[in-house]
Amino acid sequence: MKFAEFKKLAQPGKIVPVFRKLNADFITPVSAYLKLREDGNYSFLLESVIKGEHLGRYSFIGFNPFRVISIRGQKTVIKEINSNRYSEENFFQLLRLQLYEYESAQIDGLPAFTCGMVGFLGYDMIHHIEILPNSNFDPVKTEDAKLAAYHNIVAFDHLKNEVILIANSFVHPESDVTRLYKDSEDRLNQILDRLNRRLSYNGQFKLDSAKSSSNFKQADFEQAVKKAKDYILSGDIFQVVLSQRFQMDFSGNPFQIYRTLRNINPSPYMFYLDMVDYQLIGSSPEPLIRSNAQELEIIPIAGTRPRGINDEEDKKLAENLLNDPKELAEHVMLVDLARNDLGRVSEFGSVKVHEFKTIERYSHVMHLISKVKSKLREGITSVEAFKAAFPAGTVSGAPKIRAMEIIDELEPDKRGVYAGAVGYFDFSGNMDLCIAIRMILAKGQKLFFQAGAGIVADSDPEKEYEETVYKAVALKKAIIQASEGIHDFIYR
Repeated sequence: MKFAEFKKLAQPGKIVPVFRKLNADFITPVSAYLKLREDGNYSFLLESVIKGEHLGRYSFIGFNPFRVISIRGQKTVIKEINSNRYSEENFFQLLRLQLYEYESAQIDGLPAFTCGMVGFLGYDMIHHIEILPNSNFDPVKTEDAKLAAYHNIVAFDHLKNEVILIANSFVHPESDVTRLYKDSEDRLNQILDRLNRRLSYNGQFKLDSAKSSSNFKQADFEQAVKKAKDYILSGDIFQVVLSQRFQMDFSGNPFQIYRTLRNINPSPYMFYLDMVDYQLIGSSPEPLIRSNAQELEIIPIAGTRPRGINDEEDKKLAENLLNDPKELAEHVMLVDLARNDLGRVSEFGSVKVHEFKTIERYSHVMHLISKVKSKLREGITSVEAFKAAFPAGTVSGAPKIRAMEIIDELEPDKRGVYAGAVGYFDFSGNMDLCIAIRMILAKGQKLFFQAGAGIVADSDPEKEYEETVYKAVALKKAIIQASEGIHDFIYR
């Protein structure tokens, strides 16, 4: 970007992305991330594989944030480069102020996301939205939410085979535009220097045992399913999602798990978030909510079959899924829930189902999906839209409020990050957040991962337990494979 273009865009209240595009032949998102991140500081890597087969257009890397906001219980912490301060202000109001204080300049040829806040909002953020029981034990002890704001972003454009270095300038009324531009150019040079350095990486990773433990004995889980069915039969709910948390002990570098997981279970939302005290490693198949240019989208996923060994078997499995009364009833219920959620924050009459009960195939499974879209109502922000959709019906149940009360009663522990949201809010009013499932949390020397099953009137308790175990297989496989070692080229 030339100075003349920067000067034209550098109006007070704007964020101007100063950028440089380079050929990406000799570098990958993984190697770039490892060169850019710093031990003891926040960073992220976001990637995407569409339908389990094709790379999404962009991968994103961020490191060394200038601000981190987090909340645990009623205590909000705002961490900046040289200070920590505490706030009693409502977390969502504070987030809204952070996001709408500035607006990112839109530049042709750049990805939609150039600057924003990246992190997670855990399932227990529902207690900051609705009045619900909050009595369960919290063995993992993470924040309810944590989001970091980054000055610098590195984006990989896989379509054009480019890496885009982005240094954002925040323009104040008293800003010296020449100095801002020079500072951004200096930061671009620093990023390039780090990408050109030799990679130093310790990939050691070991497990104490290949066995995992659970917070739910099988008999207790099956009894919880029976109790949930009683609530369904009495008319309290139509469906509820019950989950169990698995745990394994490890030593070494948890990034090795991400490297194996992205190969074993490529998904639309792959992420590695280093939150300093713990890391989130995920390959979620399901968006929670997206917004882009005032258009909202929720994609309910309910109904799964494995892929067939050939085209004929694949077709039969798809037909079986499309004609399964239990799967169809659950899917329709979740589509209705998505329509209701979007209707709370959308222009009247704009909520539409654009695709309904379609098969979407991935590398190992096929899903039944629908797409529900709407136009965000004027005066409503992405933060309010998030609150309307949170948590996803696919990880809570219907009706949501009563289902969540039952989850609090029947599950032994707080869910923490699981079943919440991972992704970003940008400074242009957009967001892209996935459901925090198919995710591993590494903290200390322990790995935590969780899986759930949707309970309906005719659920079989043993089969529902087995479904939670099956859903965790890919995560456990990635962990075990990481412990067996990865054969690497010499780091360059």
